[in-house]
Amino acid sequence: MAPRGPNPNFMNGVPELLILQLIGSREMYGYELVQAIREQTGDAISLGEGVVYPALHALERDGALTSQRRTVNGRSRIYYAITPNGRTRLADLAASWRRVTHAIQSAFAGGEHAEAV
Repeated sequence: MAPRGPNPNFMNGVPELLILQLIGSREMYGYELVQAIREQTGDAISLGEGVVYPALHALERDGALTSQRRTVNGRSRIYYAITPNGRTRLADLAASWRRVTHAIQSAFAGGEHAEAV
């Protein structure tokens, strides 16, 4: 059996995954994204601006997002859009989360051994 690394910190990737998923469907600005995360998760996950904005900036630095300042209804907002690199990152993160959720569901169902995550 191959040695395994430590299990991932499960909440670490959640903001990045949700941000990429939501911005992948349409461009959004920061506060709009905060609200969309709450709405899309039925208030199960509520990420504050102190989590979302640093994640947005890191994703932009890494080339997963681009930003553009726009004036809407007299207010200046920075809208974020996903890049091809961001779509690849989203696909990788989503695949990892599917493996994790499958493994957890298998454990609850008492099923056969799930693939190691």
